Formats: sequence, C-alpha cells, structure tokens
Amino acid sequence: MKKLLVASLLLISITSFGQDLKSKILEGQKAPMFKAVDQNGKTISSKEILKNEQLILVFYRGQWCPYCNKQLSHLQDHISEFKQAGARLIAISPETLVGIEKTIGKTNAEYSILHDENNKIMKRYGVDFVLPQKTQEKYKEYGIDLTIANGNDEQILPVPATYVIGKDGIVKYVQYDPNYKNRSNAEEILKHL
Repeated sequence: MKKLLVASLLLISITSFGQDLKSKILEGQKAPMFKAVDQNGKTISSKEILKNEQLILVFYRGQWCPYCNKQLSHLQDHISEFKQAGARLIAISPETLVGIEKTIGKTNAEYSILHDENNKIMKRYGVDFVLPQKTQEKYKEYGIDLTIANGNDEQILPVPATYVIGKDGIVKYVQYDPNYKNRSNAEEILKHL
C-alpha cells in the first residue's frame, strides 16, 4: 500500500509545472562552482576537487524518493570505477542532514552528500523548481513536508540531473529530465570520464 502511495505521489510530481524541459547548463559550458558541507561536516569545494579529479554531480530530491535511492545505490556500486577513471561523485539534495542520513542508510552511500542550504547550488545549475501548492498538499498527506525535510519554506525540489565536469571546469555530460523515472546510470557516466 505504501509503495502505491509513493508511486502516486511521484506521478503527481512529474506533472508539476515550473520544471524547465532542458538543462540550463549544457555540455561545453563552464560549470558553476560551489562550496557546501557534506554529511561528515567537511566543506566540499568543486574548485578544489577539479584541481585533481573530474566531478560527477548528481542532484536528487530526497530520501523519500525511491527512484533517487535506487539511482544513488546503483552509483555507489560503481564508486571504485569512478575513482579509477579519475572522478569523484558528489550528490546534492535540498534535504537537511536528517534526511541525508536516511539516504545513506537506504543507499550505503560512501561519497559526499551535500545539503544545498537555501537551494543555492540548485539555483546556480538551474535544476530548481517550486512544487505547486496542490502537490505540496498531496506530499503532506503522504508524510512528506518539505518545510521540515528541507529546512526552509521555499518548497523547492531539483529536477533529477547529473553533470560530469572535467578538470578544466567544462561540462562533459548532462543528464536532465523532468520525468523523475529517467536517471543517469554508471555505464553512461563512465563513457564521459
């Protein structure tokens, strides 16, 4: 029953208005730089990472999203291949540390997951959208209150997206799709490292 409720909830979210159909950041463009704190309290700087490694950046909605958890778990299974290819995986979510800890528990993520405080990184990448009021109400019926989960009143989620950024700061690969079911996979990412 719970899975059916979550599936219904996700179907509602895909029909949400306000999502751009295409990524604002494209292959060949300079990637926006950022700094944020991960689940271990460590400040993560994209500029610092790119001095030595490529960057795989994954935006996800939250621990309540089964498609997010499936993707993040899949990427965890390939973390050694990313390292061998000279890349570091970072996941970014609007959720606070409480939600991030739940994500780690569900996905066994060993990579850095960043709380995007006040949605600054999502806004720089243009993956942010405001959840319509009707959808907000439906989410609350299923126990998902974004004000609590994300630690602010903005009601913003990211379109699930993945960016591979070369050491030169140039975007080499973009996977961006308002259809929450369509996600990047390790095989596709590895082709661009």
